[in-house]
Amino acid sequence: MSGRDDRIQILKKEVLLDDWSVVTKYTIDYRRRDGRHETQIRQVYDRGDGAAILPYDPERGRVLLVRQFRMPAWVTGEAGMLIEVCAGLLDKQDPESCIRKEAEEELGYRIGQPRLVFAPYTSPGSISERLYCFLAEYSPADRISHGGGAEHEGEDIEVLEIDANEAFAMIADGRIIDAKTILLLQHAKLARFI
Repeated sequence: MSGRDDRIQILKKEVLLDDWSVVTKYTIDYRRRDGRHETQIRQVYDRGDGAAILPYDPERGRVLLVRQFRMPAWVTGEAGMLIEVCAGLLDKQDPESCIRKEAEEELGYRIGQPRLVFAPYTSPGSISERLYCFLAEYSPADRISHGGGAEHEGEDIEVLEIDANEAFAMIADGRIIDAKTILLLQHAKLARFI
């Protein structure tokens, strides 16, 4: 991790919301590259870091995805039921432990050897979340349950086993619009895992 930039000084910090997430308003002194100082206001949405995984079956050319309701997509005019890779918040776990747990809960599969492929910030203009993205091989023998998520967390998740070529077609025609899913599918394709 790189060090903090000394061109930024926090002048004021105000918590606007502390509920399912924390939204903080920052007033900062920002020293521009030309040396001039500006006062800027930024809001940061913090709900914690997460992990995501794309299980793929190289023998059968298939991937495991989920379909679930997403309120932000729905309120902006989408159907609301998005097709995504399995993912979850770290909740004080390390990324690998988190994604193993999420794969069992959401997909119903026990993942053998997840490989971290990248850990980007999802939307660094306003969201502090860093997403640890994994790939892992799976086979039908790894299934331990029907999946579907943790009902006590309000999850109602449909497990989808899809041909990899169909998943790429779903990106092209707009049926898959989730960024983490697109990133992991494209990475798997470029790396020739699927």
